[in-house]
Amino acid sequence: MEVIQLRPAFKDYLWGGRRLVDEYDKKADCDPVAESWELSAHKDGSSTIVGGAYDGMLFKDYIDQHAKDLWGTKVAKDATFPILIKFIDAKQPLSIQVHPDDTYAWEHEHEPGKNEFWYVMEADPDSFLYYGVKEPMTKEEYRAHIQDDTICDYLNKVHVTKGDCFFIQAGTIHAIGAGLMIAEIQQSSNSTYRVYDFGRVGKDGKPRQLHIDKAVDVSNLTPSGKNGEAEGPLIQKNGYTEQVLTKNNYFTCTKYHVDTTYTETVTKMSFQGLTILDGQGALSYDDQVLPLRKGDSVFIPAQDGKYEMSGNLTWIQTVL
Repeated sequence: MEVIQLRPAFKDYLWGGRRLVDEYDKKADCDPVAESWELSAHKDGSSTIVGGAYDGMLFKDYIDQHAKDLWGTKVAKDATFPILIKFIDAKQPLSIQVHPDDTYAWEHEHEPGKNEFWYVMEADPDSFLYYGVKEPMTKEEYRAHIQDDTICDYLNKVHVTKGDCFFIQAGTIHAIGAGLMIAEIQQSSNSTYRVYDFGRVGKDGKPRQLHIDKAVDVSNLTPSGKNGEAEGPLIQKNGYTEQVLTKNNYFTCTKYHVDTTYTETVTKMSFQGLTILDGQGALSYDDQVLPLRKGDSVFIPAQDGKYEMSGNLTWIQTVL
């Protein structure tokens, strides 16, 4: 059986912090460290394979060079690699933003749309995020609220704690607030329309670009409803727990915690992405043992096989 460990690509957006370095031992080459793209074959930032026969190869190149059978039978043969997984460290709030759906994104950005899922890994006291609008508004009202700097007053402000989770459907206006560490599982897309940025300037000293016309085109201006809870119940098994966090048209995320051992089956239907949230342990397969710790990421190609997770580990498994 093949198992691929990954090293992330890093992003130094101005709102980032140092948690990924200080608490997750990431070997970043930038400061601040806003995002680590843990499992990514995207052209804007590919992960790198660590160890094994493909050591040092960009994950994008590995994906491009191998048959799509390794992605799984659920992936259309003409599709791009469907998933991007990242960690986000928001020392400052992110911009108010929105993502397009597949139809709009392919027409305007030549890539898939961006539906995404957030799992709150860490939350400072009183931290919050924005998720959708409070009340319905027209496109004209939307533009006016952006222009007069009041848009935040009309968004649904949600105070969050560690373990909360949110599915952000394309078209939902949203923003991650200061003091949050997020694991984000999303479609493999970098199409983001910035709506409002609190008057901040970039490295060039100029205000960061807004994308108001496109944002107005794609934004859902009716309330999305509060969320924050996992879709499935927490199920206690012998030595481990499991809980479905989200199951949508693009991917399924399940959180596991093991304090003894857990055995998982891999099939040809889908690859698996493993995102280690906390703890320390190992992944064992065939006659191999891969040590794992908080912050590690693993890609397991679609194939017939089994692996065992052991130790004291919490992780999110992503499949199609």
